[in-house]
Amino acid sequence: MAEPSAATQSPSVSSSSSGADASGAAAGSGGSPGACPGLGGKSCASSCAVHDLIFWRDVKKTGLVFGTTLIMLLSLAAFSVISVASYLILALLSVTISFRIYKSVIQAVQKSEEGHPFKAYLDVDIALSSEAFHNYVNAAMVHVNKALKLIIRLFLVEDLVDSLKLAVFMWLMTYVGAVFNGITLLILAELLVFSVPIVYEKYKDPSKTSWHRKEKGRITAQKLEIQQLLKHHLIVITLLLVLW
Repeated sequence: MAEPSAATQSPSVSSSSSGADASGAAAGSGGSPGACPGLGGKSCASSCAVHDLIFWRDVKKTGLVFGTTLIMLLSLAAFSVISVASYLILALLSVTISFRIYKSVIQAVQKSEEGHPFKAYLDVDIALSSEAFHNYVNAAMVHVNKALKLIIRLFLVEDLVDSLKLAVFMWLMTYVGAVFNGITLLILAELLVFSVPIVYEKYKDPSKTSWHRKEKGRITAQKLEIQQLLKHHLIVITLLLVLW
């Protein structure tokens, strides 16, 4: 008697399990709610990282990137590329060699066997796989092919208007080049990139600024004073008319 009941219950169990699998598959195919539509996971992550960087979401990280790149650009404006690269490598070697000698002296004095201070970093596998290399090359080739097609289209005058726009832009850039060099433009671009977005985000809604709130309060107070003065004047004028 128990076997028929088990047999009758098996279709419901199988149907419920299949429904759960289907719902799980649908949830998996839907993706996470925070995923960027129309973009891959890596593209969304990189764009979000850049957005957080220029909007100073992490002040320490953005400050480190901003300060490092600005110092690099200022150094390149004052010295040659070879000098800047040489000084950077010397500074890095000075730090690592000094730390290595310091740890060796400490280990010799304390008679400890901690080993190499950079062993954890030396054991990290930084080898680039052939698959990752091909992915990077394929991604780069897409942009290179687009750039080549655009250059050919502009210089061979496929569209006269676009070629004339390029000519006018290059003519204007000759005046810009007479005033600024490339490093100066890069410094100005970095200052704008790391300052304009955060300032715009802070002051895009005037109602949220302290100046706007103060002005609004002052205008409201002035309106109340004017209303009181009008009331007094109306009372005085009414009394004068009654007495006259």
